[in-house]
Amino acid sequence: MSTSLEHIRHTLAHLLAAAVLELYPDAKPTIGPAIDNGFYYDFEFPLGADGKSTSPVQTDLKDIEKRMRKLLPSWKEMAGQEVTPDQARDAFKGNPYKTELIEEIHGKGENITLYTAGHFTDLCRGGHAENPAKEIPADSFKLSRIAGAYWRGDEKNAMLTRIYGLAFESREALDAYLTQLAEAEKRDHKKLGKELGLFLFSDLVGSGLPLWTPKGTIIRELLNDYVWEMRRAKGYQKVTIPHITKKDLYETSGHWAKFKDELFKIETREKHVFAMKPMNCPHHTQIYANELRSYRDMPQRYAETTMVYRDEQSGELSGLSRVRAITQDDAHVFCRKSQIKNEIFAIWDIIDSFYKTFGFKDLRIRISRHDPAKFENYIGTPEVWKTAEDQLVSLVKERGISDVIDGLGEAAMYGPKIDFIAKDSIGRTLQVATIQLDFNMPERFDLACMNEKGEKERIVMIHCAIMGSIERFMATLIEHTGGLFPFWLSPVQVQVIPVAEAYADAAQKVHESLRAANIRSEIDLSNDSFGKKIRGAKTAHTPYFIILGEKDVAAGKVTLESRDQGQIGQVSIEGVLKKFQEEVKERK
Repeated sequence: MSTSLEHIRHTLAHLLAAAVLELYPDAKPTIGPAIDNGFYYDFEFPLGADGKSTSPVQTDLKDIEKRMRKLLPSWKEMAGQEVTPDQARDAFKGNPYKTELIEEIHGKGENITLYTAGHFTDLCRGGHAENPAKEIPADSFKLSRIAGAYWRGDEKNAMLTRIYGLAFESREALDAYLTQLAEAEKRDHKKLGKELGLFLFSDLVGSGLPLWTPKGTIIRELLNDYVWEMRRAKGYQKVTIPHITKKDLYETSGHWAKFKDELFKIETREKHVFAMKPMNCPHHTQIYANELRSYRDMPQRYAETTMVYRDEQSGELSGLSRVRAITQDDAHVFCRKSQIKNEIFAIWDIIDSFYKTFGFKDLRIRISRHDPAKFENYIGTPEVWKTAEDQLVSLVKERGISDVIDGLGEAAMYGPKIDFIAKDSIGRTLQVATIQLDFNMPERFDLACMNEKGEKERIVMIHCAIMGSIERFMATLIEHTGGLFPFWLSPVQVQVIPVAEAYADAAQKVHESLRAANIRSEIDLSNDSFGKKIRGAKTAHTPYFIILGEKDVAAGKVTLESRDQGQIGQVSIEGVLKKFQEEVKERK
């Protein structure tokens, strides 16, 4: 987001609040920032005389938006004024949310500023369009939806009404984004996943805990097998760890102090406290630490695909994109500092190959660094962080990458990261893989090897997940492909369809030949019409279907039709098998 566009979006959040207060004078505005595609503002709406909420609903957004456009021409200036705490309290008396913010700002010793446009004044740090009426096209924004949101994101606080808006530099840019949204809605992985029978959620099992059908499990395992195939070629070994741990492990790693509220905890009958693992790295340190390693043993590369568990808030859960049971294709490299470059580049090669297979090309790079102003969020020392970050910057340059996104404040608790940013088939930007360089956890667990001089040498850890999590990557892949999976990955690769019952035996033999060759074939021997069978295969996005009729049986061949290429024509079963096996081998 460019600075000017961010300022416009921030200004529109104020304009939204002004419009709401004109239409709903009893509403209490709270906060309203700019976000990636627009803005939002949170409000508290009182109960009416009948005890019902006076909060607007989706159909009211047009009226609010209309009022925003009516006010905009009078907003010729966003004038800022520094005020005393008492002046600020007086300006927002009766609004406990603004009062809380004022006390917090005052407590930090920061300046308190109010900004006024038209007849509306708001508490704000600044960053606006200087002349909104001139700088903001009246047709470049649109209110999009209403949602609930806890005050300051804490479920213990009051539930507020959040109104979202979209905003871009022009009407054309807004229309393009709306078109993208419409396409995204058609590709929504929650909708397609259900239609294709890949996964489901059960109220009895719980929100954020997906259940995978046989078809969905085939795709998960094929993806994981592909990652493992590339990792095995780079010298990785599989390890296995339990799903729970004593809290002592996370106290040593530093995760307990930082994330104890996000952990699922277990108290045994002997009153010992365990946690469901939210990550795997602390467990893997114990496998490394089990014996004293020589420099000749280095590096040690451990890989494991396993579930981890995080107590996400219900309102943050979303299909496969945000879940409570997360399957990580996780790996950790324990190596000497002199081996960092080779190990990171080996992981980078895997990431490039994996994502190119699915059409994600030209991945952008973000170096996610710590924020020195919030060092309490990290473990280690500033000197160690500088060393790790400088190393990643150097490696990215050596890899020939000049267009680098600065991810200030995006680092993990224990180390900086190289994040890989992809664009999907409809132009959306998303983070995919990550490589994390960790000097801190080896220090906390006293991980070392014996060097050539017979001295203990502190090692480093590299954390890497190619898919990030299988759930999130599946959501990405379903929407990227629109459910049209490549042949090698499709749970059903070919549907065999006899034209009539007379050709059922011939179709069954073809079906068995395909299955014997490890092709995932299904045969439709139902009483449905031939046309309905064809429509069913197409609706299921099956990559190929084989038709057997009188001419095919007479010729000892089959008619092959492709989802993507249309009708191919009569082919021998040997020719079909060769074609399919080549597509699987090449992962076309």
